[in-house]
Amino acid sequence: MTHTRLLLIGTVATLLATGPAVARADDGPSVPPGTEASASAPVELDPNDPDLKLPDGATLAEPKVLDIKSVVEDQSGDERREDTNTNVTFALQAEVLFGKDSAKISAQARARISVIANEIETQNATRIRVFGFTDNLGSSAHGDVLSRKRANAVHGILEQELSDANITYEVRGYGEDYPIADNSTEEGRKKNRRVEISFPRGAN
Repeated sequence: MTHTRLLLIGTVATLLATGPAVARADDGPSVPPGTEASASAPVELDPNDPDLKLPDGATLAEPKVLDIKSVVEDQSGDERREDTNTNVTFALQAEVLFGKDSAKISAQARARISVIANEIETQNATRIRVFGFTDNLGSSAHGDVLSRKRANAVHGILEQELSDANITYEVRGYGEDYPIADNSTEEGRKKNRRVEISFPRGAN
């Protein structure tokens, strides 16, 4: 049984009419999808401000919905899938994939990764990101190493499952960076200990 949350983000943009494969995790920073800095709070506007009026002859662009995000998480919270207009992201909690402080994948985890590999094939994706994350317990350096090892382990299974020379991988470990929940609680730390697999949506 899953709980489904549908987030509809509609933004109306008004414009004036004027005028090669990675085999191991890298150390360099590359911001994970969805963690970009968010916009600041909207500024209150005076609708009667003359500076807001369109110049003579100017027109407004057509309204445009920028993105729709669907989030499906299983009841235990062990697995989450996010779909947008352009990308698919699977997040698997570390406990589902590995033993404590380990990067050895369990047999049950292989089955879950195999299902994700099938989805990658369905979407005809040839560019895959595999990112590892930890909570903030222990040293930051240890978290960086462990998250890289775990991302590498998942990448290895995907390579076996897909065996497609046209697929390129970006494999990275971020340690405790980019938490998705509160690290002050065990429930939050459990969500932060995860591996994310993301890839572009197909045209179908």
